[in-house]
Amino acid sequence: MKRIAALTMLRDDDFFLEKWVAWYGSQLGREHLYIWFDGLDQSVPPCCEGCHTGKIEHLSLPVHEGDRRRIDFLSERARELFAQGYEAVIGTDVDEFLIPDPALGQSLPAFISAMDSSRASLSGLGIDVGQNLREEAALKPELPMLAQRRYAKLSTRYSKASVLLLPCDWGSGFHRVRGKNFHICEGLYLFHFGCVDLERIKARMAHAGLLAEGWGRHLRKRIGTITLVSRAKALDWERWTAFARCCQNRIRPPYAWNKPAMFELKLVVRIPDRFRETV
Repeated sequence: MKRIAALTMLRDDDFFLEKWVAWYGSQLGREHLYIWFDGLDQSVPPCCEGCHTGKIEHLSLPVHEGDRRRIDFLSERARELFAQGYEAVIGTDVDEFLIPDPALGQSLPAFISAMDSSRASLSGLGIDVGQNLREEAALKPELPMLAQRRYAKLSTRYSKASVLLLPCDWGSGFHRVRGKNFHICEGLYLFHFGCVDLERIKARMAHAGLLAEGWGRHLRKRIGTITLVSRAKALDWERWTAFARCCQNRIRPPYAWNKPAMFELKLVVRIPDRFRETV
């Protein structure tokens, strides 16, 4: 089994941090989790016990500049982890969860360890989970999120280069590896939960600091995902995730040869019940 670390960075998001630690800690062990807080004013919550934590100074920068600063920092931390003997490093935002299909009966480290180690990185198919306002109530924090949310958009944006198998430089937001191609693995999914609850998004839209840094447009796009999953007819998971993976592994946008594309299709699927107890 490969020795695998996971890292993330966050600011003011203890809700998802607790779930991030619970998921990756259950898969890798908390001693292999590395969590960085964006701001010396941030408090380390009790859920981080047993993890490696650190803080950096928060700079109030426009979204793109802030993203670039954070990813350069995390790419350098990943290089250090490889130098310490890790054979793979997972990097995600705190609301993103890399999950092998439960039908495979494999843990996350077992899945990654079985993959071709000659690749620079591995990706899960992007699953952008949204609240279906016609059917789903506000999220209950004490319950698994996928026991409460059944619909998602198949998203090129979240088919990220989440797993490094070699020391590399991530692009902003883990969306790519600079100068390298990507490979979306069959049976691996990156679940994004930023659109999982409308009230949580509204609360963040009232955060003056986020709006000053240009996050308003990004948060409005999340509401757009909720609107889409609430209105669109849900498609079959097995058929359309296979279609999306095939497209995204082959199609590239003209502006970025190492990012996935899917003809701008907006596909909503129903998440199978076998994922209900994962996160």
